[in-house]
Amino acid sequence: MRIQRLWHRMVRAPFLDSIEWGSGKRSGTTRMIVRIETTGGVTGWGEAQCLIPSAPAVMQDIAQLAIGYDVSDVERLHRHVMGAGYYHHQRAAVFAIAAVEMAMWDAFGKHCGQPLWRLWGGQWRDRIEASAYVFHADPERLAPGIAAFLDAGFETFKIKIGFDAHSDITLAETARRLIGARPMRLDVNGAWTPGTARAQLARLAPLQPAYVEQPLELSDLAGHALLRQVQPAPIALDESAYTLTDVGRIVAAGAADVLLLDPHQAGGLWQTLKAAAIAEAAGIPVTLHSGGELALSQAAYLHLAASIPNMTIAIDTERTYLGADISQSPPVLSSGRFTVPEMPGLGVEVDEALVDALVVDRIEGAYLDPARPGWFPVKPAY
Repeated sequence: MRIQRLWHRMVRAPFLDSIEWGSGKRSGTTRMIVRIETTGGVTGWGEAQCLIPSAPAVMQDIAQLAIGYDVSDVERLHRHVMGAGYYHHQRAAVFAIAAVEMAMWDAFGKHCGQPLWRLWGGQWRDRIEASAYVFHADPERLAPGIAAFLDAGFETFKIKIGFDAHSDITLAETARRLIGARPMRLDVNGAWTPGTARAQLARLAPLQPAYVEQPLELSDLAGHALLRQVQPAPIALDESAYTLTDVGRIVAAGAADVLLLDPHQAGGLWQTLKAAAIAEAAGIPVTLHSGGELALSQAAYLHLAASIPNMTIAIDTERTYLGADISQSPPVLSSGRFTVPEMPGLGVEVDEALVDALVVDRIEGAYLDPARPGWFPVKPAY
């Protein structure tokens, strides 16, 4: 079961509504799609985020390195790519590795006739809760968005803050009023300085956030560890927790109560499973970060969530914003939950006509804001 051909395309799926966050505004999601053909006649599909132009360039080299690889050798592929010099370009390499590695797992699962969760220790859970993801800088726009999520049966809510000091509080207060006692996560995206973080967390404490995500700049593990000691809100890390090494450093520093993992940022599904195990050994629950997953990545998320015991809290998803996909039968959200796929591999049938319809040759709108020419995000911002 060796890779004999590898095909890749960059696609962009539009969002039904633009989403706002501290690093800009997005109107769609750009993804890297990979198809591998094996000597055993099995086809595997993979997908990853594609946020920076260097990722497709790295894919050109990985496409050559991967030829001849057995589809089960995912650990070797990851280390081969990094050992080929791409540790210098890790932020680009992880996206490309993740797409190829996912396709390898898909082919391997199909060859074995098993869903991926069965290859990773079995099914710990068969229904995966998703959090309602709310992206609005204007508090007045929260109400209709939250009402729609409530009507759809969501029970956990994630609110983007980190725009400015005043709206941090107003957005959180508005959301708490609308969702009642349901869990409310607040995502700062690294916008606060340490002093601002202490002041804002004191103001937010009466709202009892389930956690506050990435309050400080991503490299400030000492600052996050201190925040855990001086205030009651659980601290979650996302941008700080991209790679396996990142997770090890966070645990060693005592810097987080919750970790958000992402196979695209980690360089693969296997790296994510290892990162979750490190967190489990430290008693830390994990969940999954969302970057606009299409059908393949969404299914991969469900296999991960099904098999990781300490993924005990709702995963993030932007699925409700997607205006297009690459499959006629993607994973379905019902009452705020996904059902775990039962088919072999990822359990997704890709429609190549849908892929072709979404192909693009450049990355558009990953960061920045077209409505504010000359503006760019600064971390920390205030």
